[in-house]
Amino acid sequence: MQYNPEMIADIVSRVIAEQGIRPAAGKDGLVPVGVSNRHIHLTQADVETLFGKGYQLTPMKDLSQPGQYACKEVLTIIGPSMRAIEKVRVLGPVRKATQVEISRTDAFVLKVKPPVRESGDIAGSAGVTIVGPKGLVTIKEGCIIANRHIHMSLDEAAAFGVKDGDYGDVEVIEGAERATTFHGVQIRAHKDFRLEMHIDTDDANAAGIGNGAKVKLIKK
Repeated sequence: MQYNPEMIADIVSRVIAEQGIRPAAGKDGLVPVGVSNRHIHLTQADVETLFGKGYQLTPMKDLSQPGQYACKEVLTIIGPSMRAIEKVRVLGPVRKATQVEISRTDAFVLKVKPPVRESGDIAGSAGVTIVGPKGLVTIKEGCIIANRHIHMSLDEAAAFGVKDGDYGDVEVIEGAERATTFHGVQIRAHKDFRLEMHIDTDDANAAGIGNGAKVKLIKK
């Protein structure tokens, strides 16, 4: 009897499931952290309003997730307090809707009340004004605080025993003097994702960790 790779993979999967074996996720079974500072995603129309007709964003540095990058362009955001936060980095590529992601500390400065949301879920969120070198854009909704989440490939999700849309708790294993457990962390699994937990600067400072720190996912 001849065995093809698909048959072998199916047999291995069934044995793992039956015996309760959970393969290590990542090289050490832990999840690296990426700290996300405030940033802006723009539509092409808003890019042209802010920087000029026909303007194209300038990629500066690739981010951890494939196809995402930091741009050379920075902008100013203003809220009802009329206090500005300057040099907010634009991330590419352009999107279907403009979105501003800030921390709770930033919200206090701007005097806005952004909800904690998954990226892209902006309906009914806060509004802000974005100021560029050639114009300004006022969005009625689109300002959020990004929820804590972990990007992972489908293989990594299988290894962790989770799937896209699940939630779990995450234990910080570095910086024991500021031991922290993050609850309700969303799993985002996709074939093109790379393993990394994203938290904002407030969460990182509270736990005393930075980029590259390792955390442990506790499946609910």
